Amino acid sequence: RTHSMHCTRCYLVGKSDDVNSLRSCTSSQACMKMDETLYHVADNIKNFAVMYLVDITQVPDFNTMYELYDPTTIMFFFRNKHIMIDLGTGNNNKINWPMQDKQEFIDIVEVVYRRARKGREESLGSPGQQ
Repeated sequence: RTHSMHCTRCYLVGKSDDVNSLRSCTSSQACMKMDETLYHVADNIKNFAVMYLVDITQVPDFNTMYELYDPTTIMFFFRNKHIMIDLGTGNNNKINWPMQDKQEFIDIVEVVYRRARKGREESLGSPGQQ
């Protein structure tokens, strides 16, 4: 869990071979649902992704920088670059709904990781769209 913009930036620069995923949220049902999914997939993605939790009430600079106004948001970074994702919603910056399908989330993170490693800064969100 990060509590400052400085810590958040340090995490993004951290491990260069993993996808850094930031979950930001406010205290809400949507946040609790997303956290439950993250808890259940943590072991499955630990070899290629790291999840960081950002409380946007404690790190307000993050809200402005990435326009975080939704109850829950997941964003992906690789080697300190924001990875865009195309899930067909029109918002390619982030996932802004609580994902409850654990396998779908794992698949998305795997695709983001594979495409980011190849130098692509935009990833298609499902394995069938690679």
